[in-house]
Amino acid sequence: MGLLDLFVVASNPVLKFLLVTVLGSFLALDRINILGEDARKHLNKIVFFIFSPALVASNLAKTITYESMLKLWFMPLNILIIFLIGSALGWILIRITSPPAHLRGLILGSCAGGNMGSLLVIIIPAVCREKGSPFGDPDVCSTYGMSYASLSMATASVYLWLYVYNIVRISSSKSTEGTDESTSNSSEEPSKILNGSCTEPLLSNSLPVSENHADHFALPYTSFEARPQVPVSVKYKYLKMISENINLKTLFAPSTTAAIVAFFVGVVPPIRRLMIGESAPLRVIEESVYLVGYGAIPSTTLVMGGNLLRGLRGSDIRASLIVGIIVVRYVALPLLGIFIIKGALHVGLLHADPLYMFVLLLQFAVPPAMNIGTITQLFGAGERECSVILLWAYGLASISLTLWSAFFLWFVA
Repeated sequence: MGLLDLFVVASNPVLKFLLVTVLGSFLALDRINILGEDARKHLNKIVFFIFSPALVASNLAKTITYESMLKLWFMPLNILIIFLIGSALGWILIRITSPPAHLRGLILGSCAGGNMGSLLVIIIPAVCREKGSPFGDPDVCSTYGMSYASLSMATASVYLWLYVYNIVRISSSKSTEGTDESTSNSSEEPSKILNGSCTEPLLSNSLPVSENHADHFALPYTSFEARPQVPVSVKYKYLKMISENINLKTLFAPSTTAAIVAFFVGVVPPIRRLMIGESAPLRVIEESVYLVGYGAIPSTTLVMGGNLLRGLRGSDIRASLIVGIIVVRYVALPLLGIFIIKGALHVGLLHADPLYMFVLLLQFAVPPAMNIGTITQLFGAGERECSVILLWAYGLASISLTLWSAFFLWFVA
């Protein structure tokens, strides 16, 4: 199969994604207002709490067994490698461009965290169903491809909320400390952040934080000078405060919880025989979850298109930062990914499954995760800048993803 034919196979799924994204942007226009801000928030909640967990659970439970888990162990490691390399490249970009302090967490997060969930869920099955796909039977390919994409979604969600959430939190806390010092110890709570670009509270009301003190989010102070001993009761009170303020919901997101349940169902033979398969007595549960899960694909894409409209309003972010993030995500990471996957295959860390390798390679080439916008909105640091970055990144993704998908198809074929 020629490279031109592979380019055609790769372009159709990306064009489908692009068309639905444009439709979402159109429905979110002020004069249309079908998918306005409130509608997007409600639909996004349904996707986050219902559609995405159902999609992850139904696809993983079908294909995950003890034997397949031994084969898929490299995927969480691959995503971790992407986060580490992206962070290193983001740090280099920060050193070169010297951005404002409140944007550094956003830059690191954009370089490290990619959209390894909804985009793969859209692209992989579409590639499987294209004529000339190198992955064999479309139904088998789609079943296993959705399993790989679901595992990718669940794993990336853990890394995103564990890592990107915290670096944006630290970046925003440093910027608020600088603002507080310049306003002569104002007692105002940190609700107005950075040049008046955000008027929302620093933390959402849904987060279990007792008080909005800035020092709750600052890095611990360390000094080599002698310090007085802190009473045990004070230490206990401080540790208790930290434990109460840790938000485990950000780590165990619904998709991650669904993945854990799906692993349990798939790996335990009695439960698997009870729920999975044509002769399973409770197969109606699995089929219902599967039906609900497929609402995630169109809903996520429409919301994504609507959210990208915010980037058209612009911000004062420098073009060099946008270009740097684009180069990291669409040039440096995919090139490094080819060497990493090839090396892992050579030393025997990876089994030679073309579809599995294609998914692993595609994880290096996706745009920044849309949840980064949610995180910046949560802390009020770089929200407008994030919208501009995502607008450019997803605008260019139609070209970049098509080219890299075609090359990866040729590479694994």
